Amino acid sequence: MSVWVNAAAQTFNSLGIAFGGIITMSSYNKRKNRILKDVLIIGVVDAVTCLLAGFAIFSILGYLAYNQDKDVEEVIKEGPGLVFVIYPEAFTSMPVSQLISALFFFMLICLGIDSQFASVEVIVTTIQDHFAPQVKRFLRRKEILVLVVCIISFLCGLPNVTQGGIYFFQLIDYYAAAMSLMYLAFFEVIAITWFYGAKRLARNIEHMNGSPPSIFFIVCWYGISPLLILGIWVFSLVQYKPFSVADYEYPGWAIALGWLIAAMSIICIPAGMVHSVVTAQGKTLWQKFKNSLKPQGMEKEEMNGDIGFKDINSGTKFPVDDCYLENGQIIFKGKSNRDNLYPSLCDEVQPLSYKQV
Repeated sequence: MSVWVNAAAQTFNSLGIAFGGIITMSSYNKRKNRILKDVLIIGVVDAVTCLLAGFAIFSILGYLAYNQDKDVEEVIKEGPGLVFVIYPEAFTSMPVSQLISALFFFMLICLGIDSQFASVEVIVTTIQDHFAPQVKRFLRRKEILVLVVCIISFLCGLPNVTQGGIYFFQLIDYYAAAMSLMYLAFFEVIAITWFYGAKRLARNIEHMNGSPPSIFFIVCWYGISPLLILGIWVFSLVQYKPFSVADYEYPGWAIALGWLIAAMSIICIPAGMVHSVVTAQGKTLWQKFKNSLKPQGMEKEEMNGDIGFKDINSGTKFPVDDCYLENGQIIFKGKSNRDNLYPSLCDEVQPLSYKQV
């Protein structure tokens, strides 16, 4: 079962599922963007790329095993050893080995930088969306925020390049990338499809694209995806063993550190639930709980057969034809009698920023 857990984690990494990358990048799309076409393109390209990478990896391993007169299982190593030990050893016996090695490691650098683009954008967008006034007040420009995020990330990564950094790196990779990833993905699916509603999400897609998604997607949202993710997550917990690398057994304090690293992302979900209930309106705990399940601030509702925004507190309504959400902004289009609605909304539900186009 550990093979399936690792395969699922790799799929989530390659697609960016539960990392926030797809959500962040899609927030820059226009409202009428053909989202279903994008989903299919991303899935197909990722699958083809993974197959191509598999052929490349195992062809090199087979070549190395053939030269050493060994089985493939005897030359395989997990983790960074595959890239920094096994591959260079195979390149030395190939024609034009220096060129192949240079191209290979140049590709690794490009892959690393490309991955960081998405990761940094997720962090920057999240900070801008939730702390826009503070960012504007203290940093003023997005470029300064990006610089701060990169510097902090650089400092956090320094332990990985110390003498024992490889052990710390593999500890993070095991507990952060495998243990907590399925947990986050499961609750992400549950929150969107069960609480927000898969049918409501389908109507949103239909409103944007002009046609509803296939019933296959709705079935996957409601049942297949949560069950598969939950199954993989449960089996990974059942088969859990203290992490070890080769013949090295990690001490107890290192295992505790690994779980602490995993908890840094896991604790956000129950903490967010508690915060939502505590800050919700209501006199009793039950009222607060029910109100915490409702959309806060601006909610969409049916208005004369169309989708519109409604301010929950004031009841002010305006159709989505006059405005839309893009990059954390409520964008007002054209000149109409609704251009001055924004100042009348209460401070608690103001969007991050708005502009008229």
